[in-house]
Amino acid sequence: MLFDEKTITLKNGQHAIFRSPAVADAAMMLDYIKTASGETDFLTRYPEEWDGTDIKKEEAWINDMRESQNALGITCYVGGHVAGNCEIRFHSGIKTRHRATIGIAILREYWNLGIGSAMFEEMIAAAKAHGTEIMELEFLEGNDRARHLYEKVGFRVVSEKPNAFKLKDGTMCKEYYMQKYLE
Repeated sequence: MLFDEKTITLKNGQHAIFRSPAVADAAMMLDYIKTASGETDFLTRYPEEWDGTDIKKEEAWINDMRESQNALGITCYVGGHVAGNCEIRFHSGIKTRHRATIGIAILREYWNLGIGSAMFEEMIAAAKAHGTEIMELEFLEGNDRARHLYEKVGFRVVSEKPNAFKLKDGTMCKEYYMQKYLE
């Protein structure tokens, strides 16, 4: 699914472009996710866990996203560089097609500029247009900044998994599951 390009103004006055990633962006997207994964323990993978993903695999992921009727990727570009990315996957099974799953990551230098809020506006609009009734996401214990954003846009914690993630230092973290009901 493709996202129509949109320009937004960030809190610092810079302009950012939201659009679907293009195959030509594969190397930049791969660098971005490796960097983002190293900036926080709150993403699912560490940077080295992306080592098995080469440019061809990233290109395939981008093509799949662009051609899918059940997924939408929105990448934020600032000054021609990837600042963040989000994805919404619409479930297609008879029993689950009322749900959609969200993922989002933003590079640290672009935190607190309004990118996350703007991305959620777009994902919520896409979910409503798709006929989705429930949006869902997960986040790790301690990620209070993300939790605040998710609650601000209407998500609520509905369950938790104790010890769902184990960090390199041995710390165990809960994973929280959130939902947002669309009207």
